[in-house]
Amino acid sequence: MVKRKAEKQQPAGPVSAVAALAARRARQQQEAQSANVPADAPQAIVASEPPSKKSRQSLDGPEATGTKEEHRTRTKAAKKQDKLLRTETIPERPLRATRPQKLEVKPELEDTHEHLSDEQSEKDQVEHTEKMDEDDIASVMGDADGYESPAETPAELRNFPLSKARLNESNIVYSDESTLCIRIKERTNLALVGHYDLWVKRGVVSLMGAKLHPSSQLHRVYAPSTHSLPVIKCVAGIDGDAEVEIKSCTSGISRLRDLSPLYQRIWAGENTAADKITLKGAAKDSKRTFSVLYTSADDSLNRHIRPLHLDKKWSASMKGLSQREGQLRVLICGPKASGKSTFSRYLLNHVLSPTPETENGYTNTDGVAFLDLDPGQPEFAPMGQVYLARLRSPFFGPPFTHPSLDDSRDGEIVRAHHIGAASPKEDPDHYALAVMDLMDQYRSLLEKHPQCPLIINYPGWIFGQGLEVATWLVRSLGLSDVVYMSEKGPSEVVDPLGLAAREARVPLTILPSQPTDFVSRSSAQLRAMQIQSYFHMSHPNDLITSLWSDVPLSRTRPITVDYAGARQGILGVMVMGSQINPDLLHETLEGAIVGVVAVESPNAIMSEMSASNDEGHDDIDMGSANSGAGNSAELSIPDCIVRTSEDLPYLFVGSGSCTPLDPKASNCLGLALVRSIDTSSRKLEISTPIPSSHLEKAIEQGHGIVLVRGQLDNPNWAISEEYYAARAAERRYQQSTSGPRKAGDIGSEQAYELDPAEHSRTLALLRERVRRASNVPWMTVVEDNSRHQREVAARREKSLWKLRKKAYPGSESEADY
Repeated sequence: MVKRKAEKQQPAGPVSAVAALAARRARQQQEAQSANVPADAPQAIVASEPPSKKSRQSLDGPEATGTKEEHRTRTKAAKKQDKLLRTETIPERPLRATRPQKLEVKPELEDTHEHLSDEQSEKDQVEHTEKMDEDDIASVMGDADGYESPAETPAELRNFPLSKARLNESNIVYSDESTLCIRIKERTNLALVGHYDLWVKRGVVSLMGAKLHPSSQLHRVYAPSTHSLPVIKCVAGIDGDAEVEIKSCTSGISRLRDLSPLYQRIWAGENTAADKITLKGAAKDSKRTFSVLYTSADDSLNRHIRPLHLDKKWSASMKGLSQREGQLRVLICGPKASGKSTFSRYLLNHVLSPTPETENGYTNTDGVAFLDLDPGQPEFAPMGQVYLARLRSPFFGPPFTHPSLDDSRDGEIVRAHHIGAASPKEDPDHYALAVMDLMDQYRSLLEKHPQCPLIINYPGWIFGQGLEVATWLVRSLGLSDVVYMSEKGPSEVVDPLGLAAREARVPLTILPSQPTDFVSRSSAQLRAMQIQSYFHMSHPNDLITSLWSDVPLSRTRPITVDYAGARQGILGVMVMGSQINPDLLHETLEGAIVGVVAVESPNAIMSEMSASNDEGHDDIDMGSANSGAGNSAELSIPDCIVRTSEDLPYLFVGSGSCTPLDPKASNCLGLALVRSIDTSSRKLEISTPIPSSHLEKAIEQGHGIVLVRGQLDNPNWAISEEYYAARAAERRYQQSTSGPRKAGDIGSEQAYELDPAEHSRTLALLRERVRRASNVPWMTVVEDNSRHQREVAARREKSLWKLRKKAYPGSESEADY
């Protein structure tokens, strides 16, 4: 088991019950030896016997349990035994590890934020950490399946260095309530948490793989605590330093905290010591949307914050790959949680860096093609899709800060296909056909943009059938490079991958994995954050950047679509991955996330593939995948539609099992939430962030719209949005009408001028909204406001999940996407 660098710097100590037993035996041996010593020999003075329980480690090292003479009297055998035991990495005692619970729609976490302040929560957290003994720390360090614990951060890991630069009067150019302009010396860096706009005025800085040169362009940066913080580093400067301006921004993404607890406590907290230096002369309550952090201990919310530093081999590989310029065609693959997405994001930004022509005579004007083949954790689209995007500018932030592109200035989706699941192993044949169609789209893209390089992000499905698909891609896509993200193999994966690369005459580069050990959100929670961000984000035409709305979906106007009759707006409804009786289609569709697929040809159902799937053949037919749908007998969609008792148009072929649409004759426009089905008027009410122009364009081209119900996560976030928004509205109103009135506080003066009767009516309406929002199906509101319940909820929210990776066939990490 590989230890983190911070762990190697910890004072060594016992890690298991075996260590305590051996230490006790060593003491007994020492006492036995001392009993045979003559009475007149000098004796060490022992104040008290060291406790048998393992002492708690502190920042300064193990606590002293005796005098220096005691330590000198320890025998060489005992020291050797202790040294042997300290090298153990896997405790032999059973670990107190539990699987992470999915975020249930139980809004008791909101009560924590209402009744328990951040300061009190931090105090309780510190007290709980101080009570932890070494057994708790050992359980964090042990190896277990998937996620562990929750467990608190050891004290040795809290004061983690983040920034090398220190702000003072000499390097602060100017600052105000929203802006900070600073000089950063070469080879020094600065880490910030929050979201902000970055303007490089002088010198060259690196950020998330991109080298940013002086220009008039602003770069929007999102640095939440859910991911490692991006670091602004000066790589070249005039007179030894670079000058950058950092400005607060109002995108609305922080307001999503009123809709979900997953978005709470992820942005900038209270002003740090560095912030207070730059806010001298400003109002006392001034707060920017970002904070400068020197170490992780500067964070007022006590979060586990780490910077994102690249391995030297990663940096060298990125530099070598970028030198291929327009001829780059790279496939990035490896085990799950090995850093594939991070490497792809950094390489993408590196290739997209706006480098002046004077450096190497090459300017990337055609953008970069990004083929994302990971439906479980896509970068620029919600889960369940594979897509080809053409990007023109770097992106600085995790996937939930750019869940869609929608023809923005920075890039657009060329073509996408709805897989309907978080893993391609549900239907490898359909997945392979989708990949081949996207590659055909890339070849067509090269006709307009011949110098457009290609970066392919492959999922962690690297064993079994996933390895077959990966080696087939290496042989058939005409790549220039293959990158495998693990130096530890296993050989049953690396050997076939290397053989396929040699046959295709493609160099294979093996890089060390760079996973994140501690995460504050599980994979399922990050998917929920990304899809919720997708439904609340918009791209206004008059703005360069995106905006987010904090209005619950239940309070937005839905799109009404006729599913039957003369004005029928959809061609049909399809269910993937399971066999559904037509009579259950209503229950299956209502309240579900569906893919909105535009069918370009009425003959888009592949009967041969569906027949093979019905017979239970799971092997991938790479020959048929290479030939596309040309060898498959196609069926007409109108002939396959079965009307249910509610008159819903059900695409029912054969036994009704998974019958995907031909990727060459269809494409996915995005996702939608089916809010309700009115059987009396034959109408569907749906909510979707798909621009109306995309839907209108598909209809004008004669494409039919099919709603595809796959195996995506249930939209629990959508069910509980109204409840969290109601509680947030009640809390804001109570805060505005309570507390001491301050001089010049206009809002407070208005609150005290309110009529008591009006105040009571407003408060009653807000509480009635909360009551109604809590009385919805599939949601349980826990009203236990006891101190114990609040403390448990606070610890659960602030706790960290230790992520352990396994890399062998059949492991849970292979199947858990």
